Parts: sequence; structure tokens; C-alpha cells
Amino acid sequence: VQPQASGGGLVQAGGSLRLSCVVSGLTTGNSAIAWFRQAPGGEREGVPCVVSDNDDTVYSDSVKGRFTIASDNAKSTVYPQMNSLKSEDTTVYYCAADWAPLCSWHVKFDYWGQGTLVTVSS
Repeated sequence: VQPQASGGGLVQAGGSLRLSCVVSGLTTGNSAIAWFRQAPGGEREGVPCVVSDNDDTVYSDSVKGRFTIASDNAKSTVYPQMNSLKSEDTTVYYCAADWAPLCSWHVKFDYWGQGTLVTVSS
């Protein structure tokens, strides 16, 4: 199982960015696919998570109302849409996957991709 993240870049504050995570080796519809971020010196934070077959989505309080997440299971791809970006959203974002179809930040996600850097300029 290999998640592969892409789509990071530089965006102005208030702008939008869409990331992508292609997950090979499992069925994205009935698996948990999540995004995490970790700023230097900070704790790792789960951001959005989705199990599309269950219509289960979870968002951290810091991004609720600004980020959404969607799945295209035919492409084994999950897309977090990040709107109203703030400078504090600047960090590396990681895609993670787990066989268990449950979105919970207490789940230990077994499969991790490389990060993609998001930089929000003020």
C-alpha cells in the first residue's frame, strides 16, 4: 500500500489549494484516508479524514469550515480542498491510509506517503 501526495505549493493568504493523494494497494472507498500536518516544533495534527463508502468525514477544529475532502474511488484518489488559507496552515502535509474504515485521530494509520509542502504567504 502506497499513498502518494501531491499538489502543494505557494498560495497567498485567503487563497485556495487542492491536494491529491493517490493510494495504490487498497480500496479507497472502504478505507480511512487522512491528511496530517506537522509544523516545525509542533505536534502532528490530523486535518481531514474520509471513509467515502460510509460518508464518514472528520475535520480538525482548526480547519473545520475551511477544508473539505472528497474521494474519486475509480482513481483511488482523495482530494482535500483547502480554502481561506492562513499563514498558520503553512507546513508539510502528509497523506496516510489504513485498512480500518474508521476516521479517528486515535487510529494508528499504517501507511504513509511522502509530504507535500504548502506555503501560505501573508
